[in-house]
Amino acid sequence: MLKFLHPTLYFGVAGLKTVNGSVVAAEQLFVDKANFFMSSQLAATPLLAWHQSHGARMAEFANYQMPIQYTGIVSEHNATRTAVGVFDISHMGRLRFDGPRADQLLDHVLTRRVVDMQTGQVRYSLICNVEGGILDDVLVSCLESPSGKNYFLLVVNASNRAKIVHWLQPHLADFPDVEFHDVTDATAMIAIQGPKAIELCKPLLPASALTLGYYRAKVTDQMSKPCIVSRTGYTGEDGLELIVKAEDAARVWENIMMAGRELGVQPVGLGARDTLRLEAAMPLYGHELDETIDPYQAGLGFACNLKDRIFVGCEALIQKSKDSTIPKRIGLILDGRRAARQGAEIFDTDSRLVGQVTSGSFSPTLDKPIAMAYVDSSVAIVGTALDVDIRGTKVSSVIVQLPFYKRP
Repeated sequence: MLKFLHPTLYFGVAGLKTVNGSVVAAEQLFVDKANFFMSSQLAATPLLAWHQSHGARMAEFANYQMPIQYTGIVSEHNATRTAVGVFDISHMGRLRFDGPRADQLLDHVLTRRVVDMQTGQVRYSLICNVEGGILDDVLVSCLESPSGKNYFLLVVNASNRAKIVHWLQPHLADFPDVEFHDVTDATAMIAIQGPKAIELCKPLLPASALTLGYYRAKVTDQMSKPCIVSRTGYTGEDGLELIVKAEDAARVWENIMMAGRELGVQPVGLGARDTLRLEAAMPLYGHELDETIDPYQAGLGFACNLKDRIFVGCEALIQKSKDSTIPKRIGLILDGRRAARQGAEIFDTDSRLVGQVTSGSFSPTLDKPIAMAYVDSSVAIVGTALDVDIRGTKVSSVIVQLPFYKRP
């Protein structure tokens, strides 16, 4: 089973409690615990000064100082679901690949086919080891520069950036004509998410950027500043993600906040980002994904193109795709108001241990505790009743279809 890997995120999903039947953020406890892990050597995003000057509560995440919350996890969560939230996600890794064989290199290291990608297309993919275990889940974009040159951009998880860069080195050596650049520190990344996200961006971006289809991207500008825009996100809502030069980040962020004043815009920290992605059943590395988990048990088989391809881990994945006995990722809705934490044990009605929770929180949208977990394939059926051990007390739950939340 997966083990707990990062304290900051754990305190994030644990930072909700119920008082007289209503959900509130256990803010001070959350921040005090998270700040325990702060370090003077942490990296900073280009927007750190803005976060600090606007009252963000900061904590360490993936070796960065990151905003965990501003007004509160629940209010930021609800603002994103009903209006628009803005997220600093500059800690995510951004890796650029140029050259005539960049598509072939990426096709060799990603589980998703790349050589047939069209300009402007974005695909969700995985990087696996030779045993089929997940090294990271990524977004790969095929982009065209203003000069008409095609290149690829890989967005990787912040906690895995160094690992992936190191892992890529021998593969890059096999493609000496491919230029590789880690552009993370030279850029910033901002997510604008929610039902009013596109409306907010109307005065800020060219019309061609606002009509992008889902999982499409383009190189454009934001008020004369170069900008990559993609119709992607990690919240379950519609929206855009922007990549801009680091020196332009503060101005772009201020433009976004000013344009959204009449729309109910709120800056959102990592606390609400976690509850939003959990409701949308989006896996998180270190929780639902790690090197002991393969794409098929995680429910990510759609991101593996096995036919007529040879890539790292493909032989192992062919075998795993046929194995119906391995534990499966499922969703649970729990009785009562208490949230299950990562690592909470799950039992069937005969008191047999069948799995563990990987992520859990009280859902502000559903007003119920929810969790994702891996359980034995024999019980991984929607409608199955299971018991979750929450600090020594077994709480009833039922397996539900994922995602927990899907936007209208």
